[in-house]
Amino acid sequence: MEEVINEVVDPEDLKKFEKKYNKELVAGQITTNTQFEYAWALTRSKYGNDIKKGVGLLEELFQQGDEQTQRDYLYYLSIANFRLKDYEKALKYCRAILHVEPRNHQALEMEKLIKDKMAKEGLLGMAIIGGAAAVAIGGIAALGFAVSKK
Repeated sequence: MEEVINEVVDPEDLKKFEKKYNKELVAGQITTNTQFEYAWALTRSKYGNDIKKGVGLLEELFQQGDEQTQRDYLYYLSIANFRLKDYEKALKYCRAILHVEPRNHQALEMEKLIKDKMAKEGLLGMAIIGGAAAVAIGGIAALGFAVSKK
């Protein structure tokens, strides 16, 4: 799985897919296959703006796809968002696959990778810690208010 995450597209391949995409764009007829190839190449770029552009193209494809291709696009969107370090979004896409296919091997492996990365970077428990801190601060403020009333 980490091979897929860490794979960087060859710049020549990216140029080839971009050229094909732009040719079809000018002709006014972009095929799903061409858009997907270009999007997948972009998401494997080493540049964040390329990855973001690839995400946009994949999101368009998702909107137009059937159930099978939508699951595929969700998987690639999960990978792309992982590469952008948007782990919450990557996890959201992964869980959308698992909602429909709870035993999807790729999605389960991807979910584990995302959770491990979030734990390593201290992001997994931030929501819990943030919520607990808000309750504690609220309690202290309420106590302070009650004491000042006396």
